[in-house]
Amino acid sequence: MDFLNNFVIENQAVIQDYGLRILVSVLIIWLGFKFSKLASRWVGRLLERKSIDTAISAFVQSLVRILILIAVIIAGLSHLGIETTTFVTIIGAAGLAIALALQGSLSNFASGILIAGFRPFKAGDYIEAGGVAGVVKEIQIFSTVLTTPDNKRVVIPNAQVTGSAITNYSSNPTRRIDLVIGVAYDADLKETETLLKSILDNHPLILKEPAYTVGVLELADSSVNFAVRPWVNTADFWAVKFELNQTIKQALDNAGIGIPFPQMDVHFHQNKKG
Repeated sequence: MDFLNNFVIENQAVIQDYGLRILVSVLIIWLGFKFSKLASRWVGRLLERKSIDTAISAFVQSLVRILILIAVIIAGLSHLGIETTTFVTIIGAAGLAIALALQGSLSNFASGILIAGFRPFKAGDYIEAGGVAGVVKEIQIFSTVLTTPDNKRVVIPNAQVTGSAITNYSSNPTRRIDLVIGVAYDADLKETETLLKSILDNHPLILKEPAYTVGVLELADSSVNFAVRPWVNTADFWAVKFELNQTIKQALDNAGIGIPFPQMDVHFHQNKKG
């Protein structure tokens, strides 16, 4: 105990100096964490005023916060007297090792930058990417968040998004509905075509321009198939498609035009002996 007391007395100035440095370093890092959050929010509000897409804004906010945190940690260690150049060198070497071990994460990060730069989609768009379809909620540093039509939250790695085809169903104001309607071979094709066109002409949500298409698509095994292709506003796509299927079925039934089931002719041959 006497040894400890003597050590403290003899090194009081050094202990006070290092204690103060540690306290200030901890304070720098703590304030840095607080500042990173404030800076991230400030950047978010700035981008919002500039009408930047919220998905891109979330990505930039995350990136700003991480860069500030790295700078603050280096500043805190520097105040302790740790040589930052050596520290940065060590971080660089460690970063190289980590990069080799985490190639997938770096690929996701790079893909996130590509998504933010080229903007193939924005928040609120309904897309299909990486084998998943849903509404874009946000683009994060390593992943993109979608909400599926049945309200599931799906997080897709950014590399998986950019590594596959991206279908953006919301990018254009109009979409074409593609229906295939099969009728019996004994049906009057002209009457059927007139009936289908009448349904499209009288539907309030089907656009006049571009004009719809109705015509015989193919002579299938059990039916004559008509292609019915009207154009609608993107927001009306599913509602009109569901309604057309029901309306066409009811109209064909009322007109006595049959919709055949798949059928097969089976022929029996009797072998005659003698």
